[in-house]
Amino acid sequence: MDFLKLAVASAISKGPPFPYTFGDRVDVDSSIWSLYNGTKREDGSNCSIFSFEINDSTRSRLPLAKNALRKLRTLRHPGVVRIIDSVETDAYIYIATERVTPLSWYVRREALNTETIKWGLHSTAITLKFINEEAASIHGNIRASSIYTAESGEWKLAGFEVLSSMKDDDPVTHKFGGLLPDSGRYAAPEVVKGGWDTLRNQPIHAADSWNFGTLIYEVFNAGAFTNNEQLSQAKKIPPNMIPSYKRLIQKNPKTRLSVAHFLEQGSRSRAFFDTPLIHVAQFVENMGVKNQDEREEFLRELEETGDQFPEDFFRAKILPELLKSVEFGGGGPKVFSVVLKIGEKLSDEEWESNITPCIVRLFSVPDRATRVFLLDNLPKMIDHLSNKVVNDKVFPEMLTGFSDVAPIVREQTVKAVLVVVPKLSDRNVNGDLLKYLAKTQNDEQPGIRTNTTICLGKIARNLGPNTRQKVLTAAFTRALRDPFVHARNAALLALAATADIFDENDCAARLLPAVTPSLVDKEKLVRAQANKTLEVFLQRIKALTASYPDTAMPNPTAADSRAAAPRMGTAQTDESSWAGWAISSFTKKLGAASGEIERGASPSGVGNEPRPASAPIAAAQTRPGPSAEARTTSALTLHKKALSPTTPAHTSFLGDEDNEDNDPDAWGDLDEEKFFDAEDSSSGTKPNPTNTRSFDEWGEPDIASMVSKSKNPLPKGLTRKPTAPVTTAPRTGAGNAFSNPKGNVVAARKPPNKVTGMKPTVAGTKPAPAPVAKTEAKADAWGDDADGWGDGWDI
Repeated sequence: MDFLKLAVASAISKGPPFPYTFGDRVDVDSSIWSLYNGTKREDGSNCSIFSFEINDSTRSRLPLAKNALRKLRTLRHPGVVRIIDSVETDAYIYIATERVTPLSWYVRREALNTETIKWGLHSTAITLKFINEEAASIHGNIRASSIYTAESGEWKLAGFEVLSSMKDDDPVTHKFGGLLPDSGRYAAPEVVKGGWDTLRNQPIHAADSWNFGTLIYEVFNAGAFTNNEQLSQAKKIPPNMIPSYKRLIQKNPKTRLSVAHFLEQGSRSRAFFDTPLIHVAQFVENMGVKNQDEREEFLRELEETGDQFPEDFFRAKILPELLKSVEFGGGGPKVFSVVLKIGEKLSDEEWESNITPCIVRLFSVPDRATRVFLLDNLPKMIDHLSNKVVNDKVFPEMLTGFSDVAPIVREQTVKAVLVVVPKLSDRNVNGDLLKYLAKTQNDEQPGIRTNTTICLGKIARNLGPNTRQKVLTAAFTRALRDPFVHARNAALLALAATADIFDENDCAARLLPAVTPSLVDKEKLVRAQANKTLEVFLQRIKALTASYPDTAMPNPTAADSRAAAPRMGTAQTDESSWAGWAISSFTKKLGAASGEIERGASPSGVGNEPRPASAPIAAAQTRPGPSAEARTTSALTLHKKALSPTTPAHTSFLGDEDNEDNDPDAWGDLDEEKFFDAEDSSSGTKPNPTNTRSFDEWGEPDIASMVSKSKNPLPKGLTRKPTAPVTTAPRTGAGNAFSNPKGNVVAARKPPNKVTGMKPTVAGTKPAPAPVAKTEAKADAWGDDADGWGDGWDI
């Protein structure tokens, strides 16, 4: 073998350039040629190389090789092996053709079914009819070793060693027919008796009809043909073909059926050539000129019988024609469904080179029927499409389906997200995809809203960790308020399926309060699922908080705690004493409490005794602040808000007011949540104007002045401060300022205006603000106070 390759290489180097590389040798029976698999050096394309080495042992058959080369160059027909290039020297003859495989390989292995054999015989009969009638020639070498199968699975005729026209003066068939290998085994009875010259007086088709009969016997009997006596045993030949077959092998050449007539008889209705595979092969060749009804009939027949056809034929012959029909011939989804069926048998390289470009172009077509078909069959295609093609070509075109006016397109687009999301980049998933899904969750069609919720639940783990929780929380809580029962149920199912991606804070503060209204839903389906989902989240919270410490408070026995402040008692956690006091700081110091409780003066100046009219002027600086009841109410209100920092007390999960997840355009604005909402002013209660000032505005009250006229002594530890007498000074231009003995100007209060009933403005003090209709407590108002509670709630 190595010697042969060296010889071939040496011959090539001495002869004309032959731009093909020899590969593995292919065995061929009863042939003067050596067959090799080859490749073209320029582009690496496949080919076959027929080689005839000229030496002393083969020189007698050189006329046969030269005749075969000449006929291949001049005879062009779809059923003939296609020649690409050739070279002829004194040492060799090389013929490069399309890549072919000897038919005898498949025949000996019985790898051909009956329908494929009929299709091949039909193709060979058409070619032989052309040679006998149109070319007026005799092939003279029809046998299994002269036929090859192309990459498309089609049978191609070769073996033109003795092919000659009867119009020639000295036909090669008559002169060199006896030089063919195994010529005696395949020769017709008249040739066996009188030699090849007897063909001069016989019909042109006589020899080829006999050989075509032997070919039929060979292909149906695994090549087991040794002599003419076997031809009468036609057990394996299809019954409807046997009558015509017997007429081909008549011993009398004048009564022998021609191949053209055999073809005509077989093509009749319900005859042996009336098969789906033959119809498909004929239709594909003329698909461009067929009308719509004929195309639909062809596709129906192809879908019903496609499994019986050769894979090579589908891949190399039918597939290119179908793709042309889909893109340029208006074939539509029906044709493309057959393309996908054929594509299941293709390799990834073949799919990428043949079908992927067509899919990309079809996604850009605005036809809705085509788009729906592509989306519906995307699971069959996605494994063959690369990530780059999906992200750069397919997905941008898919996004247009989210906004289409046809509901069917929007719904199929949402469903197709599950198919493409594993191949999408993080940018596409967390960017454009979520924006469009936010819109479809507000779609007017309840089914699309429901499918969007299901889609989000299934792609939850494909979302980025930074957007996963807030997007799903907003989407699912919105779906829980959907009027469509199945949308609400889908939200509960999605929450239960994705519970493991939420942390304990979201589970307790946002999701559980959103789920609990569904426990009293009007639909039993929703109520039942709400109970299951609630249990899932409770178990989730228990699992997350199992490692929490018993308390976050500092150890009460620590020395630094005793030095910093009096020791505080711990909260009572015993369930039997749930109504007891939470903290008892001074229970161990009962002995320190002795004496009688003394009644002190009211800090606001309002006590059992009226304030004397001659109160010191310094006391005028202390105005009554907010009452104790008002202060207590305000503190309780703020405390209730503190218990639910993320959910205002007046907000309902079934309502749409003040909920940040009601934005139909996006879910992402969750970082700007308002933890405090405005107080409800619908009660009509006007706030107390006296509560609008703080202690800082009134100044520190003078306790000594407030109790100066009280009969009761001051509590132990407090002493009265000496108060300087007030000296009346002449009125100044302002009429409302007086000077004390030290020369300081102090403010003096004017009596109320009797006409208007309003108090005059006092110099040195701030005017009282007008009453407001509603008091608002905003989160940002608390955030400015360094000592307030708002900073501790800022999440």
